[in-house]
Amino acid sequence: MDLQEWASILQNTIEEHDIEDTWSIEFDSAIIPHHPARGWQQYISGAFARFMCSKCKRTWPSKRVLVVFHMRLLEDKGMVKVKRYRQECKKCVQSTMEEPHFKTENIEVLLDKLVVKILVKCYYEDAGENNNPFHLEGRSDGPHEAAHCEACKHGICRQVTTKEQNEKYRNIWEMFNS
Repeated sequence: MDLQEWASILQNTIEEHDIEDTWSIEFDSAIIPHHPARGWQQYISGAFARFMCSKCKRTWPSKRVLVVFHMRLLEDKGMVKVKRYRQECKKCVQSTMEEPHFKTENIEVLLDKLVVKILVKCYYEDAGENNNPFHLEGRSDGPHEAAHCEACKHGICRQVTTKEQNEKYRNIWEMFNS
């Protein structure tokens, strides 16, 4: 996804929240979740996105692509670093990790939630009513493919795997049939 689109949406969202400081954004694949650098704050979220295999051109949806934000405010300049977790094609042998493609409205939701966190963590404002659950645009009813999820490989994915879903349903089935 184009960094300029993320930067433009962030700028608009900052302005909508009446923040006067200057904020910038950059993609940073070196971010380590739960270990922001000294003076940085963290926010982790997720959104619906699509992927396309660069080898076979197959596309697939993912209902909650993990996105990690690290942010800091120094004097009147804010910086946001973003790591978007990738996935690989389950059909191709030795496939590469592919970048997620977010719809504009999903980027808007992600960055609006981020700006609310910036207000709380960098400006010490009360989240109040804005601290509502995350809303996802898009739909994916398929199972989560943990073997092809970068976040799962790093042990930080929040999605339930097919094996975990089967276990959950088996336990529910047994509970009602015992």
